[in-house]
Amino acid sequence: MSSNTRHYFVDEHGDGTLFDRKGRVIVGAEGCSSHFALGVLDVPDPKGLSDRLVELRRSILADPYFRGVESLRPERRKTALAFHAKDDLPEVRMLVFRHLAGEDVRFQAVIRDKMSFVAQVRNLNQQSETYRYTPNRLYDEMVKRLFRNRLHQADGYRICFASRGRADRSAALKAALERARANFRRSWGIDADAPIEVSCVPSAASGALQAVDYFLWALQRVYTKGEDRFLSMLWPRISLIVDADDRRKSQAGRYYAREEPLTAESIKKEPGI
Repeated sequence: MSSNTRHYFVDEHGDGTLFDRKGRVIVGAEGCSSHFALGVLDVPDPKGLSDRLVELRRSILADPYFRGVESLRPERRKTALAFHAKDDLPEVRMLVFRHLAGEDVRFQAVIRDKMSFVAQVRNLNQQSETYRYTPNRLYDEMVKRLFRNRLHQADGYRICFASRGRADRSAALKAALERARANFRRSWGIDADAPIEVSCVPSAASGALQAVDYFLWALQRVYTKGEDRFLSMLWPRISLIVDADDRRKSQAGRYYAREEPLTAESIKKEPGI
């Protein structure tokens, strides 16, 4: 690929589970998230970002303040191995957030209210007796939404997804990306055929994927805890957040960009809406 290659890193927060084995809705129940978010980080220098996060982790492990902390022990295979916002100490999270706020990266995400998606699935079931929902359907639909305007300007794309389970879904994800590009071509009449390389790796193997995890954790914190201070800290590195199910102003969802930050107040809805 040429020097004009875009490097994208993709991870999720939450899961695509909507129903239990008996078909009952379990969204928001214990162990089942209320929202599902898919985020992409545009990283001009993936190796540099990874190297700097490795150095940050080394400095944390060598800091006497953290001596004896259980989650930093190598045998626990948590922070000593990789950053993960859910598992990291609050003090560690603060250091990582401060670091990411100064990195040359750009983040975008799409977030879905899973109860709204339940209604969509039920509507599809009424229209077709053969339709069967699987969590991969939600994931792949969001891949298309996330990338529909991102695959027409560079000479090549290297897109790294955080691996999910043991199944290799590289081919399915490549197909979703190609459908996103085809939809863009139909909408705008712009042809784009730059090569797309897709890979799936564990988050622990990629500093950039660990960074995506932090952006997504901050985003989900707004929706699940009403706490926006983490997202606010990263907002200068965020180019777009799409709340696909907030249709108060548009059926296309609500778009939060640099000039209009997403906050805990902005997502509040009037009773009955």
